[in-house]
Amino acid sequence: MNFETTEITQQVAQAAREFAQQQIRPHVMEWDESQEFPTHIFKALGQLGMMGVLVPEQYGGAGLSYFEYKAIIEEIAKVDGSIGLSVAAHNSLCTGHILLFGNETQKQKYLPKLATAEWIGAWGLTEANTGSDAGNMQCTAVRNGDNWVINGTKNWITHGLTGDVAVVICRTGEPRTKNNATAFVVERGTPGFSGGKKENKLGMRASETAEMVFDNCIIPDANRLGEVGDGFKQSLKVLDGGRISIASLSLGIAKGAFEAAVKYAQERHQFGKPIASFQGISFKLADMATEIEAADLLTLQACDLKSRGESVTKISAMAKYYASEVSVKVANDAVQVFGGYGYTKDFPVEKHYRDAKLCTIGEGTSEIQKVVIAREI
Repeated sequence: MNFETTEITQQVAQAAREFAQQQIRPHVMEWDESQEFPTHIFKALGQLGMMGVLVPEQYGGAGLSYFEYKAIIEEIAKVDGSIGLSVAAHNSLCTGHILLFGNETQKQKYLPKLATAEWIGAWGLTEANTGSDAGNMQCTAVRNGDNWVINGTKNWITHGLTGDVAVVICRTGEPRTKNNATAFVVERGTPGFSGGKKENKLGMRASETAEMVFDNCIIPDANRLGEVGDGFKQSLKVLDGGRISIASLSLGIAKGAFEAAVKYAQERHQFGKPIASFQGISFKLADMATEIEAADLLTLQACDLKSRGESVTKISAMAKYYASEVSVKVANDAVQVFGGYGYTKDFPVEKHYRDAKLCTIGEGTSEIQKVVIAREI
């Protein structure tokens, strides 16, 4: 394994860093307070190739590797985790599912629009009563000739209101039976497909999270992704890659909080010297740096395995689990370094603290990652 950063990765990271500083940072708290989903930001990222990072150039994408993908999400999440989350969900879940399992016609139809962010993508697996218990989904798709009729609700969906196209996993067999789910592409504007409640969240507030509601929504069989009954198997493969993006998101938040804490500890003086010189603070910063480095290496290993086409299930689960927990711990410690100032919205660590927690929940909780890891070992 060689994790030396290539010139292309450095260039991509620099472009993402500059975009985040210039286009995102001035509006972070404004969007957070209003819960605005800044669609124009994603359109602009699409023009830079950052909404179709892994999509081959033949479909209008950037054709880059997971190393560049990791760098993009990290640099954006250092500034605003919620924008990083939406970039990750669009790339890994909706676009990634179609890239992995769509036929050529479907790829030609959807990928160019998704890769440029002409269309924003959503991905629907979770329901109110079925998170990891996907075999018991209540959202169903029933075949009717050459069409399918979808009924039910998907919850906690990133871009559930604004997404122009959604990949939706529906139950097509009996509950709790094997191979009972199938994936479909549903376009916004299809009769019977609507957005529901938008969630009022602790953090990641500029990343839209909402219900998707299906009421006798009729779609053609041509919108089916892969074979009938393969939906959950497909989802697990999609999540293998998605967990790398959440690990990268976690790292970005952690690094953003850490860099702010180091800067503050060098500038803040007590008893005539910077607080960074006190052991209570310096040891805390040392722990933060070490844990970030370890999480970074795990994530790089997952990127390496994925790029080489090898099994990534165990390592991506480890990277997602460890990086997300590190993100929470580092953000918490960063607030402590800032003291009372860290508890205010005038400094960035307060938002990092709120945003970090989602990383231990979304795309499989830390507990579910342990289940995946335990099975693999």
